Amino acid sequence: MLKFIECPRDAMQGWPKQISTADKTAYLNTLLDVGFDTLDFGSFVSAKAIPQMADTAEVLKGLRTGSRTKLLSIVANVRGAEEAVSHDAIHYLGFPFSISETFQLRNTNKTIAEALEQVQTIQELCVKNSKQLVIYISMGFGNPYGDPYDAATVLYWANAFAELEVPVISLADTVGVAQPAGIAQLFAQLIPAYPEIEFGAHFHSTPQAWEEKIAAAYDNGCRRFDSAIRGIGGCPMAQDDLVGNIATENLVAFCRSRNITIPLDPEQFSAAGEFADRIFLH
Repeated sequence: MLKFIECPRDAMQGWPKQISTADKTAYLNTLLDVGFDTLDFGSFVSAKAIPQMADTAEVLKGLRTGSRTKLLSIVANVRGAEEAVSHDAIHYLGFPFSISETFQLRNTNKTIAEALEQVQTIQELCVKNSKQLVIYISMGFGNPYGDPYDAATVLYWANAFAELEVPVISLADTVGVAQPAGIAQLFAQLIPAYPEIEFGAHFHSTPQAWEEKIAAAYDNGCRRFDSAIRGIGGCPMAQDDLVGNIATENLVAFCRSRNITIPLDPEQFSAAGEFADRIFLH
């Protein structure tokens, strides 16, 4: 069985039209009924940098309790992490750690060295407050900026996070450049090397390339996948042309093609898709 990590935050954050707090809350409550393992629901980041996420705390207040789905919030610095850990309903804090210096500066206004210091403090906050830190290794399969990249760099940083006892690491194909061979190589090396860490995949992809990326990760042991209904989203800090998320519908189709158990309620999933259409496509 796969862990489905639904990412409405990723879908919403770069959306050009402001989505009302009421619509965000209602949509997220619909998603909480579907059966996802985790909902990447919002982020405690600069409202100036990501205006769409300015109401995350207010949205959180309106979410129904009692769902088995865990909530994940993205944070970009210690201040955001301090706010996130103050909310009992949040299970995971996600931090985007770029192995591209250019993108780390663009995304969090910090160098890689400064970001690592933030990670160390945020991990301490998570442990102290019974939260789990998810590190997203951004630009984990290459970058468009000409910054140095190779698989050894990813392995180096995975080891650094293992030493900090980070429990979850997700390799992020931030701009959709990952190729199946590179995906296979990284997961085949990382998963056996660090059995105590849960490794995930956060792919951005053109509609034509999603299946080969999912298959390469799955066939090499990955069982945690981020996706977004309708494939909406992308990182607004990366480049002007957003490459969308893997569509959750496609991840479901992949599971069916492999006879993998799908832990989602089909009626609720359909209802969530209709809600997404109202928000994003009209």
